[in-house]
Amino acid sequence: MAEADAARPLEGSDQLADATEITSTAENKRQPRPFRKLALMISLPLVLIGGAVFYWLSLQGKVSTDNAYVQQDKVSVSTEVGGKIVQVAVKDGQMVKAGQLLFRIDPEPFRLQVDQANAQIAVAQSNITALENSPDLSGTDISAAREDIGFAEAKLARQQALWKRGFTTKADLEAAEHAVAQARESLRAAQARQVEARAKLAHGPQVPGENPQIAAAKAQRSVAELNLDRTEVHAPENGRIAQADRLQLGQMVLQGLPVLTIVETASSYVTANYKETDLADMKVGQPAEITFDAYPGLKVKGRVEFIGAGTGSEFSVLPAQNATGNWVKVTQRVPVRIAIEGKTPRSLIAGQSAYVTVFTDGRK
Repeated sequence: MAEADAARPLEGSDQLADATEITSTAENKRQPRPFRKLALMISLPLVLIGGAVFYWLSLQGKVSTDNAYVQQDKVSVSTEVGGKIVQVAVKDGQMVKAGQLLFRIDPEPFRLQVDQANAQIAVAQSNITALENSPDLSGTDISAAREDIGFAEAKLARQQALWKRGFTTKADLEAAEHAVAQARESLRAAQARQVEARAKLAHGPQVPGENPQIAAAKAQRSVAELNLDRTEVHAPENGRIAQADRLQLGQMVLQGLPVLTIVETASSYVTANYKETDLADMKVGQPAEITFDAYPGLKVKGRVEFIGAGTGSEFSVLPAQNATGNWVKVTQRVPVRIAIEGKTPRSLIAGQSAYVTVFTDGRK
């Protein structure tokens, strides 16, 4: 029994030693080895440097900007004659084609102008007929004046013969001389009237073959007919109607005052305002990629069409004046027009925000 009791403590000591050894081995396994720490310290900066280099390389050969907007050509439609609107054929947001009727102005005042011009043509034609049949042009007044001259000269000759013989008075002789002078003046006046009548019937070099009075009356009629045609306002281009709030029945419109706007949706392009420091390698014709804030995931191909002739501030209403000594240098923006290649799957709206990337190395 004593030997058995003495053996039990020895068995407990062995188990305690085994547990201590197992614990020490587990602790050694949990502790990282020195070479692992060194590898981690080296690899982490390398990964960061590699990522930075890859990102830097990905930025080479292209320049991007989010200061870009969709632009579309716009035509302001105004009237060439003034008057009251009597018909409206379109509404705001409607698509129209070139030549389509937009609205009509009251044509009645212009029809009356056409009638008045026709009456002026008739008056001019009657005046021409009267001139052609007038005595001034026929020469009857000239013949009568010449006969009066012959009669006055014969009377003067008789008075002069009597004067030499002393059978007439000084007064009668002077009266005969005066009658001859008057007859000659009447002849000259008749000849002048004939020249004037012929001039009124003459055809000028500017309007050959037609009397100037009739030509002037016809020109007035053409103007009246043109104004009558202008009472119907048609669309000059294909596009979408905008700003047609003044297009109301009974509204008085003034000549030359814009009434509505047609946005040419087929002529979409993008104006990208690049920093002047981004233009060193940019050239006309380089490819570009366009994305739109309104259509996530939509990418459109484009091409640099032209680079602006001046910065945005240069063409502003109040350009910056940096002639003073106290000024701050600001990086200027230059508008670059990006032409959209092909037809976009989504309809674009003027003024939409866009993001443009120009590949200056031409890789896309």
